[in-house]
Order: sequence, then C-alpha cells, then structure tokens
Amino acid sequence: MKLGIVGLPNVGKSTLFNAITNAGAQAANYPFCTIEPNVGTVMVPDKRLDWLADLYHPVKYTPATIEFVDIAGLVRGASKGEGLGNKFLANIRECDAIVHVVRCFVNDDIIHVEGSIDPKRDIETINLELILSDLEVLDRRIEKTKKLIKTDKKYQADFDFFNRVKSTLNAGKAARTVECTEDEAKLLASVSLLSNKPVIYAANMSDSDFKGGIENNKYYKTVEGIAKAEGAAVLPICAETEAEIADMAPDEKKMFLEDMGLEESGLDRLIRACYSLLGLISFLTAGKEEVRAWTIRNGTKAPQAAGKIHTDFERGFIRAEVVPFDELVKCGDINNAQEKGLVRSEGKDYVMNDGDVVLFRFNV
Repeated sequence: MKLGIVGLPNVGKSTLFNAITNAGAQAANYPFCTIEPNVGTVMVPDKRLDWLADLYHPVKYTPATIEFVDIAGLVRGASKGEGLGNKFLANIRECDAIVHVVRCFVNDDIIHVEGSIDPKRDIETINLELILSDLEVLDRRIEKTKKLIKTDKKYQADFDFFNRVKSTLNAGKAARTVECTEDEAKLLASVSLLSNKPVIYAANMSDSDFKGGIENNKYYKTVEGIAKAEGAAVLPICAETEAEIADMAPDEKKMFLEDMGLEESGLDRLIRACYSLLGLISFLTAGKEEVRAWTIRNGTKAPQAAGKIHTDFERGFIRAEVVPFDELVKCGDINNAQEKGLVRSEGKDYVMNDGDVVLFRFNV
C-alpha cells in the first residue's frame, strides 16, 4: 500500500512524514522545500503479531508495511505546470490513496502560502488542481470511446457514463463523489483519475487543541464537514507532537499520549484509518521460523490469500487450517485450540477474516 502525503506548502506535510517514518525529510519554513518525493516504509503496529512472537519466539518477525510518499507542495495552477505541479500530479497517480494534510493551526511564525488560515479554500485549491488534471485525462478517454461507438454501439453506455463523470468534475466535485453501479465503478477505476482516489484529510492542529478538545477547533469542524460531504475520512493529528514522540521509548510515549488525552499515536490512528478506507485486513501466519502479517482486501478467499505467500500455495491449494486470533488467545496455544475443535478446516470458498491465524495446505 502506497500513500501519498499531499497539501499546500507549509501545512506540516514533511513534519508529519518525518514523524511517521523517521526518514529525515527536509522540513523548513518556505514553499517547495520538498522537491523530489521522499519515500519511507513504515511497519504496521499489530499487538496480535507481538503476542504470537511471544508464543513462538520465531527466527523472523515480519509485520505488514505501508509506504508513505511525501510529495511536493501544490499551488494554484499546478495542473498547468505552475510550481512543481506536473511532477506532483505524476507522483500522486502512483499512490493507492491520498493523505491530504490541511492546516488547522494558527502560528504567525509559520508562513501560509495564501497569507491566512482557511481549510475550505486550501482543500478547494488542491481538489481543483486534481479535477483540472482529471478533465484532460477524461477528455482523451471520451474521444477514444466516441470512436469505438462507430464500430460497436455497446460503447454508448460507457460514453454516456464518462460524460456524467465529466459533468461532476465541471461542477468542481471529485470523481469519487459520482454515484456508480458496481460495473460503472470498475469502468471509472479503469481511468486513472486523481480525484477518484480514496482520501483521508489529516487535520493538522496544535497540541493545545488536543488538550482543550478538538471539537473547539473551528477549522477542524470545517474539514470534518467537507469530508462528510464527499465521503472521505478525516483524522485529527498534531504533526509536531508526532515528531516529538517519534524517538521516545514505548513507556515514555504511552505516558506522553495519556497526558494529551490520547490512547494511541497519530500514526497508529492513521494506519487504521487507511486500512478501513481501502478495505484492507490482515491475516497472520505463525511458527518457529517466522510470525508474519499479510495484507489482503476484505472479501479475499482462502486460495487467493494463500497466493500472497507464494503462487504455488494458490495453484496447489488444498485447504486452510484457520483459528481466529481471539480464540487462540483464549486457548493459550494452537494445541489447546485443536483439542477444543476451534481450528477449522476451510476450503476454496472460505472468505478470510481479519486476524485469522492460518496454515495453508497445498500440493503442487
């Protein structure tokens, strides 16, 4: 999973990126500090995997990972090549989802590229540039579809749908807001539209906002309303706090977060939000050699999940021996779970669940 961190210059993108990846991306108080995209890989925290590691003491411990990409700040006119626009847009196109950092804090020492704090305007600025870029891409697809109608009338439905999407874009709304049937959603996904990518709005606030209650931050409420209207997710976060706790020991970090009134870090909340947004779950494999988390889409069947480990596992799939993680914890170990009949033998039609601990049987 690759997530692109985007936003206007000086909203806290690189500070947040540094905090969640410890990659040391340059962060400074002037526009276009980030020129080439910085990339950092983050391990997905999973207490279930920690429990399995304590049980098996494996040679290898392999959590799931997420790739974060810190992309150059966007300004008005980016779709026409202003600033670093074209490069920015190309980098977003490679990402699975967008983490859109929106400035919701007041600090006179940090320059805002537009001269004032206005989340609605900032979000509209970026969304407009994505939409303008999408219109160019969509127009090319519409022209191509128009030519296909001459040889096969079945493409008329595609042509009509693409024009409906274009009307939405012309109205200043993202492609992801278009109401689609299942087939139309697949058709829309076949066009590489930036505004069709899932979005999490990361409302970057000050630490005092968290201590005083985020509901009192009027800028956050604005972002929350925008996210709700377009079916996006919103996450309150403090990039400075995340940077502060990035290198802390676990116990120290826990105490710090408790003082802030938080149960978990912004990174943990961001990862959970991204999994939910993209419809992802994890299944687990465990043994003396390795405990490992594997990321799959919700609804994936057992053979395809096995294929994530190795193509031979899918090709020669026989069955999956499955026990839910919570049941395994209650039993203490896999032997007790087997004795109690809680380890199920599942076939090719079994749909994997989040937290399944599984052993795949196969024969090639």
